Amino acid sequence: MGETRLPRHMFLWSMAIIYMFAFASLYVQIPGLYGNEGVLPVRLVEPRVDGSRPVLEQIHAHPSLLWLGPRLGLDLDAQQAMELLCLAGALLALGAALLEPLRDSLVFFCLWALYLSLCQVGQDFLRFQWDSLLLEAGFLTVLVAPLNLLRWRSAFRQHDAVTFWLVRWLLFRLTFGSGVAKLASHCPSWWGLTAVKHMFEAQGIPLPWSWFIQQLPDWYLKLGTVGLLVTEIAVPPLYFAPIRHLRLAAFYIQVLYQVKLMFVGNYGFLPFLSLALTFSLLDDDHISYWLGHGKKKSAKTWHQTIMSLVLLAVFAAIIYGTKVLFTLEMDWETKTMTSKTAFTQQQFGNWLKLVTGPTIWVGVLSLTWEVVAAMLGCVCVRGCLWKLWGLVQWAVIVSAAVAVFAISVVPYSSMEQVYSSKILPEVRQAYSLVERYRLVSAYSLDSRVGGRSEVVLEGSMDKNTWTEIEFMYKPGNVGVAPPVVAPHQPRLDWQMSQAAQGLAEQSPWFTSLVHCLLQGNKDVVRLIQTDSAQYPFSQAPPVYLRASLYQYWFTQTAQDWSGPKEWWRRDYSEEFYPAVQLGDPTLEGMLNQHGLKVAKPFCSTGLRCNFALKQVRGHVQTLPGHLVLWSLLATVATIWLFKTLLSGVLGGRKAKPTPAEPKAKKAKAQPAAKNNSEESRRDADKSPKKRK
Repeated sequence: MGETRLPRHMFLWSMAIIYMFAFASLYVQIPGLYGNEGVLPVRLVEPRVDGSRPVLEQIHAHPSLLWLGPRLGLDLDAQQAMELLCLAGALLALGAALLEPLRDSLVFFCLWALYLSLCQVGQDFLRFQWDSLLLEAGFLTVLVAPLNLLRWRSAFRQHDAVTFWLVRWLLFRLTFGSGVAKLASHCPSWWGLTAVKHMFEAQGIPLPWSWFIQQLPDWYLKLGTVGLLVTEIAVPPLYFAPIRHLRLAAFYIQVLYQVKLMFVGNYGFLPFLSLALTFSLLDDDHISYWLGHGKKKSAKTWHQTIMSLVLLAVFAAIIYGTKVLFTLEMDWETKTMTSKTAFTQQQFGNWLKLVTGPTIWVGVLSLTWEVVAAMLGCVCVRGCLWKLWGLVQWAVIVSAAVAVFAISVVPYSSMEQVYSSKILPEVRQAYSLVERYRLVSAYSLDSRVGGRSEVVLEGSMDKNTWTEIEFMYKPGNVGVAPPVVAPHQPRLDWQMSQAAQGLAEQSPWFTSLVHCLLQGNKDVVRLIQTDSAQYPFSQAPPVYLRASLYQYWFTQTAQDWSGPKEWWRRDYSEEFYPAVQLGDPTLEGMLNQHGLKVAKPFCSTGLRCNFALKQVRGHVQTLPGHLVLWSLLATVATIWLFKTLLSGVLGGRKAKPTPAEPKAKKAKAQPAAKNNSEESRRDADKSPKKRK
């Protein structure tokens, strides 16, 4: 693979932006989710400081920076400490996005440590797969980024290709693992090729145009399901193809898939993170071609012709295999295409047993190629000391890369139990030692897709008249259009959709949510509605609360093809949570059972830091989370535009010569150059070698 300096810069910048989104999105939700009287107070799981134990031992036992506050002299409670970590991460990520020197290994290590600290105490609301993906990608960013802040700039960095290869391996595990999980889950929607049709209405928080896409013909949406499975299962092995054009083709296919994901659902920062991983498939030459600095096109050689034929042959094989495996047939009379799976679940299981091992060995061979190429690059450097220094760097980085690859095989092979049992015990032991740091994970995005169930909360003052409580983001009122909130991640709304798939007893946090709303906790209410006028119990909290389970579907298109008057239709399913009030034995029993009813929290007395945190919180608490993130994104874009314009103006002034000067200088310079050449010729004639 060619040079990857530009793709690495793109990846590092993208990771800084994604970190900024993640920290800022979580910050606006902390009081309601993790506040001292929030849904899941962080003080209930805050690591306890033990002064008798060494610091490293405590970090290993509880990998979180929250408990370092007292050691650093910060008199903060758990909520304030969490807010401080979020603000520090958001500001550091903002600086890295705007200033290239801050895209440093140490900076990204701090960002990773901050986010890991939050995830360790985040409980149910920070256990989504994209949180694990950000932690794993963030750790790889530490290896990919340079050490600029320590002024450790080598004249060469031959090992960069090795660390950047780990990003490609993560991209493969994400896409291939998710594709395999869809069929391995035995979900009827995926095997019946109706998953995409259900996905638009069943995703956590749909988009307004999800309604319109869902109105497309069934045969077209089934074809979309086939395309999605092919994109996630057949295309990922091309990431390791020795032919550059195959990797570039896989890049464009994955980019189209991720862009489509951005426009069909509010998936937070997940599509942006997946898109950042695809940069590992690029090289400098291709990005230079984008920028118009590429090499001039020349006549095709026989080598390029063969590569083009191989590219066509590979994709012809993929298309033919897709036609056979999914029985694609064109009906010319109705101008539609029929499709159905032509293989059984048993056949797919046998295929999975066959390919799990070879895909790992393909990764081993690809990594070996990068390792050997990096070593040869170090050996070819002039000077023995530089060679030795390069080999030392190479040995350290390669050891880290091989270790990360080895432990990543454990979660990757979990998709096939037979091969998983063959993993070396030493590798499993190493994985168990670092599992709490979430360095590697298994991914199975959207493995099961079905109908949409929603929990609808209702409040009452007299237990006779019930008023529905509308959430800002998740579906509720059938006449309200789905919102656009990405890259914000409304974690309570997402968790409400997850809770609807099971029983209330399986979601202890829901009991705490009911208790907070009965108490009229303003921070929790702001998670539901930042505008008090939209919350029906803004004047006084409800005396009674209950929750019901409804089935939701998108409405159908009107005959005149006009826009929807009602976006959803719903049917009552069953009771999800019984009607309760404060002091109700059922409510009190569940709070005590899950340890959610404890004494009043400690109040900090740290005046300066506490005052600063309250000032920042006061400016954002009345704004919806998505507006905060959009404002932050607009600020970054404005600063970047200003920097670009300023650098262009200053650069133009420096390079702008007077019209007459160049010609005059050239005219005067020609005789001088001629005299200099004559003098050098005479000196050469006088030299001893010439006389001999």
